[in-house]
Amino acid sequence: MADKIYKRRRAPASAREGALQVLYAVEEEGAYANLVLDQVLREAPLAKSERALMTELAYGVLRWRLTLDRALEPLLKYPLAELTPWIRNILRLGVYQLLFLDRIPEAAVCNEANKLAHRYGHRGVAGLVNGVLRSFIRQGKKVPCPSPEEDPAENLAVRFSHPQWVVERWLKRYGWEETFALCAANNQPAGNWLRTNTLRLTREGLAALLRQQGLSVVESARVPEGLRVDNLTSWRELQDKSPGNGLNFYIQDESSMAVAHALSPLPGETVIDACAGVGGKTTHLAQLMRDQGRILAFDVHAHKLAVLSSTAAKMGISIIEEYELDARLLHERWGGQADRVLVDAPCSALGVLRRRPDVRWRREEQDIEELSRLQKEILAAAGRCVREGGVLVYTACTLEPEENEEAVEALLASQPFVYDDLNPCFPGRGWTEDDRQQMKRGFFYLFPHRHGTDGFFIARLRRF
Repeated sequence: MADKIYKRRRAPASAREGALQVLYAVEEEGAYANLVLDQVLREAPLAKSERALMTELAYGVLRWRLTLDRALEPLLKYPLAELTPWIRNILRLGVYQLLFLDRIPEAAVCNEANKLAHRYGHRGVAGLVNGVLRSFIRQGKKVPCPSPEEDPAENLAVRFSHPQWVVERWLKRYGWEETFALCAANNQPAGNWLRTNTLRLTREGLAALLRQQGLSVVESARVPEGLRVDNLTSWRELQDKSPGNGLNFYIQDESSMAVAHALSPLPGETVIDACAGVGGKTTHLAQLMRDQGRILAFDVHAHKLAVLSSTAAKMGISIIEEYELDARLLHERWGGQADRVLVDAPCSALGVLRRRPDVRWRREEQDIEELSRLQKEILAAAGRCVREGGVLVYTACTLEPEENEEAVEALLASQPFVYDDLNPCFPGRGWTEDDRQQMKRGFFYLFPHRHGTDGFFIARLRRF
């Protein structure tokens, strides 16, 4: 599996070497950036400042890869793709530092890149790396890019390092200003959000405990369990400082927390989570049910269900039952048995590019059509599991209509469901009037540039 692929290597001797190992694993071995970075950080005997720099470099290069490549192309006599993955990423690391990290001296960038090139290449290629980076400096650190008038899609793709096919889709749907703002927001760091485990303590109680540890904490105005931690250098730091060794909270964005509230399960009900994954939303549902009732959690990946089971136990949750099953087969055994069903569908993840920068380079436009077919099949099976009068919530962390409204409309055309007003699910004060109007129709979007959250689609349906 992709999250198991990363091959162990020697512990990195520096932040740059650690970042290089992460970049190689993502590009060549299909590893997920967050997982491989966590592994390398665990193995690296580095100071706190070096660990922070490693994270900055790895995510920064992944986020800005297209822009970095565009800067490098004129400086090479042959295509960047013809270089080894190690040397290609050493060059990207160098250009990233020169463009975005002004506090690092240019000479230090070149010297450190030269050392890495000797270690992961040979003397000749080290000379190439040194020469290219110094040429980039001499030529004014320029990144070739057409003007918005010449080619608006390519301009935004290069300026904000997004796949051009994604930019073209958004330009058609949102126009220049909205697409510009969305791309810019995708390159800003995501907020450090966590969900209070209300089975153990209140949000106010957790906030007080964290503040006692010197952390700056802000309460969410949208979801009643949400807290943002502003002066955090790493989640590992928070885990170390949190009383209860992490049992008191779950790391989760505001947008993801909103999903469980859209379903609003009640204590004693039977709830199906059709695509549970590692259980972020599943455990939130259990909290809202006060750990009373029954949650049937399904996923096709046994290792994810194992994580869910472990997390639930640590959080003091007892009502979740895990089943390894393709969600498209749910109705064969569980037809008409659920009061509420959640479908957190597999999707292109184009709404979470700020949090998962490597997703930009994993997806192709044809993936959306394939995912849309899968989403419709899952929804068709999940819909048949909802009893009359019951509720189904469909959500996806993508902004593409084929994966969102069109998937839901296919269900509405084939089964007795109607949209259900979402406003009663979100009494918080952090919503705009436009948000409220969207919720009234039964579905709404969350956007990075409008809401400061991950990009999400949430729809609530009621069976009649």
